Amino acid sequence: MITTPKILVSACLLGCPVRYDAQSKPVNHPVLQRWHANGWLVPFCPEQAGGLPTPRPAAELQQDGRVMTGEGKDVTAPFLKGAEQALALCQQQKIKYALLKESSPSCGSTNIYDGHFRGKKIAGEGMTSHLLRTHGIRIFSEQQIDELFATLG
Repeated sequence: MITTPKILVSACLLGCPVRYDAQSKPVNHPVLQRWHANGWLVPFCPEQAGGLPTPRPAAELQQDGRVMTGEGKDVTAPFLKGAEQALALCQQQKIKYALLKESSPSCGSTNIYDGHFRGKKIAGEGMTSHLLRTHGIRIFSEQQIDELFATLG
């Protein structure tokens, strides 16, 4: 029996207006559209799952591991809760791959904003990406759809 892969995907990449600014970042890629039509994608927004509203203040991961808004509010707890819920969903549905929004304090896989709210990116990963990766889930960004496709064979 051939099992169909399930891929956790940042809901904003599928056009859901879940980002902090109530916008989305839809990706128009034929492979992603085919996976969606096949029912392989499991949309998820860790920030909403963690209890944060939409819209919400922009937040950035700090050097000390906390997530703070530009106004200085600590929102680490909901970010962590959302990451834990993403992991639980992956474990429940036996998801081994995630396609997550680059640069997000939750979903960034190779870069995030530097924590100073000046638009500068640094090497790093968001809370959800980090937790999933440490539990063996392979993380890809929206710039790596072709690589994920090749991995799936």
